[in-house]
Amino acid sequence: MIVIAHLSDVHIDGGSRAADRTRAVMDYLDALPYDLDAVVVSGDIADAGTPAEYEEARALLVSRHPTVICPGNHDERVAFRRVLLGEEEPSREPVDRVLRADGFALAVCDSSVPGEDHGYLTDATLTWLDGVLADTPHEVPVLVAFHHPPVPLHTPYVDAIRQFGEERLAELAGRHPHLRAFLCGHAHTAAVTTFAGRPLLVAPGVVSTIRLPWERAAGPDHHVHLDEPPAVAFHVLGDDGRLTTHYRVVTGRR
Repeated sequence: MIVIAHLSDVHIDGGSRAADRTRAVMDYLDALPYDLDAVVVSGDIADAGTPAEYEEARALLVSRHPTVICPGNHDERVAFRRVLLGEEEPSREPVDRVLRADGFALAVCDSSVPGEDHGYLTDATLTWLDGVLADTPHEVPVLVAFHHPPVPLHTPYVDAIRQFGEERLAELAGRHPHLRAFLCGHAHTAAVTTFAGRPLLVAPGVVSTIRLPWERAAGPDHHVHLDEPPAVAFHVLGDDGRLTTHYRVVTGRR
């Protein structure tokens, strides 16, 4: 059995609120009586993309479990690479990485567009992902993570800045049947749908939870719940090949 924890949108900003909520989630994961196969953090690590925010995030996101992180629309690639990845001469190219482990691979793609809020996978990223999938034996399942969901989630505020150009990713997925699922964040709500015939599994937000269109709001700009506790997803690949996702609220610390 393979168990992957998935969190997103921690938005470290130098304040105590985001830090306390992120620490609560990471403490919860480290205290589990089980060795997770991976922890993936799917973007919006920093709130303004400053080096100081990444310094704080680097300390907060330390885990006893293997951890991989990708950028979101609030992140800045150069500072992300220098502080979180330890690159001495960081480039501005997309941050694409792969974690290979016993029985699975986790490809983490950069869907951020510098200076913009919407997402898009560059041709270079898609070429890289195609190579990762081609180099992975077909009997080994691959999960692909990025920040922006490539489909509408019926949340207008987020749907306007989702990932676009998604037909290129769908075409790539059609060539690789061992691509088992897509993981993303950005939406600040736990959600499950499909894309390119695969599950699309959306992590809840750590820093906040988006207000759905049918929930009560004080005004048109009242987008998020700030009093909902942080949460995390667990994606489980069973020995029978079935993929199951559990969502767990981290209570007691906000």
